[in-house]
Amino acid sequence: MVEVAPMDPAHPAAQSCLRAYVAELNTRFETGFDASRSISASEEELRPPAGLFVLASLRGVPIGCGALKFHGGEPTEIKRMWVSASARGLGIGRRLLTELEIHAAHHGASVLRLETNATLTEAIALYRSAGYVEVAAFNDEPYAHHWFEKKLV
Repeated sequence: MVEVAPMDPAHPAAQSCLRAYVAELNTRFETGFDASRSISASEEELRPPAGLFVLASLRGVPIGCGALKFHGGEPTEIKRMWVSASARGLGIGRRLLTELEIHAAHHGASVLRLETNATLTEAIALYRSAGYVEVAAFNDEPYAHHWFEKKLV
């Protein structure tokens, strides 16, 4: 029933998820969320060869997304992880994360990194349970409180 597949980030279904991601962060973050102040994750950065965007859908309805930004020999970044409130608790976040890890490994990545905000406790729990370890800040993301890294086998 759930499909997770690469998609162009400009596709209307992808754009719908990205708008929902921004809207949710804007309501959950104490200071709101302005994507223009955050580290970039533009369409160009999220499509091959620079990156990859994946969309999760349930019966054809978009319910989640996530993306990768490739940096050659540097660690690959995970960006824009989001699952619709209507689909939470179904393992969609873990499935998206696993799919991103598989794609990153296929692209030669040996390390994945991500940052997140302290209010996103569900995301923090997911990352920790998936083997991500907290590391020192590796960027200056203004909305981040936690930085994580995972070495791929």
